[in-house]
Amino acid sequence: MLSLDTNPAVAEPALCGTTHVAVTGATKTFAVLDGAPVHALGPVTFDLRQGEFFSVVGPSGCGKSTLLDLVAGLSSPTEGHIHFEGAEVRGQVPEGVAVVFQEDASFPWLTVFDNAAFGARRNGLRESEVKERVDHALAFMGLAGFAKSYPAQLSGGMRQRVCIARAMVLRPRLMLLDEPFGALDQQTRLLMGEEMLKLWRETGSTVMLITHSIDEAVLLSDRIGTMSARPGTFIDIVETGWGRERGSETAMDPRYGALQSQIWGMLRNESLKALGLRV
Repeated sequence: MLSLDTNPAVAEPALCGTTHVAVTGATKTFAVLDGAPVHALGPVTFDLRQGEFFSVVGPSGCGKSTLLDLVAGLSSPTEGHIHFEGAEVRGQVPEGVAVVFQEDASFPWLTVFDNAAFGARRNGLRESEVKERVDHALAFMGLAGFAKSYPAQLSGGMRQRVCIARAMVLRPRLMLLDEPFGALDQQTRLLMGEEMLKLWRETGSTVMLITHSIDEAVLLSDRIGTMSARPGTFIDIVETGWGRERGSETAMDPRYGALQSQIWGMLRNESLKALGLRV
């Protein structure tokens, strides 16, 4: 694994090194009617460390979202095993795991407050605790003044913040993000990234982010896994060396550009393969 020299002025990442998620030899093959099965992913083997921010980048169609679905328990691997906190994950989202998708998953008939409260209420929490958690999450995400609004009255970025607040209310130990900012403009995307870093620091959750954006991965992550063209496997896992108190100013560090170049150097050939322009 590659690690760039660390600037002494930047604090070391606060990772304890404990394995939180272990993926071992995971593959996924999809059956296709009237055609050969599609080998979409793997084999993939890697660990998520307790409390780290881990991003996955790769060419379109390489199996990034498929990998997230396997870790989330939304799908089962064809071969291999996935363990979360020592227990095998297979076809069911474990307690302590929250997922945020790219698509707006807010319920249009519910207010912002009720959207954020949905999962907690479904889990049977007392209404007083639901209110305490939702109030905190909405304030944290800058939505306290919109608690009685409906999603149709909000911008796309605000609706996505509602979805993140709903995940935050559940107080997950593992947060899985599948291109949550992909539909947003660049400025909003940068701001949302900083909010996600604040949330990560406050909760201490382990975070796994799927993204097409190299910039986003470099800015947010402790480690970045770079995937090959389909069937996706990890080409390398890069340590960024950033401290936990990072933000958009990290982009001014000379190592930021070096990391971008390193990852693009690996991704370029794989992206050409995905487009059928290189074998």
